[in-house]
Amino acid sequence: MVAVAKIPVRMSVDEFLNWDSGDSFTYELVDGEPIAMAPANRTHGMLQNELGALIRNHLRARGSPCDVVANPGVIPRLHPDYNVRVPDLGVTCTSYDSEQAALPEPVLLIEVLSPSNQAKTWRNIWTYTTIPSVREILVLRGDRIAAELLRRQPGGEWPERPMVLTSGELVLESIGFRISLAEIYARTRLDRA
Repeated sequence: MVAVAKIPVRMSVDEFLNWDSGDSFTYELVDGEPIAMAPANRTHGMLQNELGALIRNHLRARGSPCDVVANPGVIPRLHPDYNVRVPDLGVTCTSYDSEQAALPEPVLLIEVLSPSNQAKTWRNIWTYTTIPSVREILVLRGDRIAAELLRRQPGGEWPERPMVLTSGELVLESIGFRISLAEIYARTRLDRA
């Protein structure tokens, strides 16, 4: 039997980043409480990998100083001492001179929305809008070919609702990236539905 570390009642970000759960789950810190994350299903994982690779190749081809990171910890401005959220992908353009427990100054955050955790994921997405460096938040649907995009306005405000795409071209202005939505989903079962 594997011993599992007792989860403290309320953790700070520093305690969380130094905590060993004693199990194999991935956690995020939500208002001081470590919350286990379910493993990704195949479609979710394929979308995360495919878009991550496409963005990585795009950034390299442009000679960009930016990097795409899978499952990065990000610290929102909302209760920053008690929150570390974990999006599926994040892009930062900061230097990488030492190890970093949380992704500094993300400009783009990406979530793959699973039917089983939509409410939780949308709570995280709206929390991401409190991070001053974030310019765009992309949400890919895991149950159909569709994306929702939130883009910070020039004055710093966020739209009340995301732009919905079900076909055509996806444009991520924060990193100068354009791709057809169909290309992101090309290798998933959703492309054959």
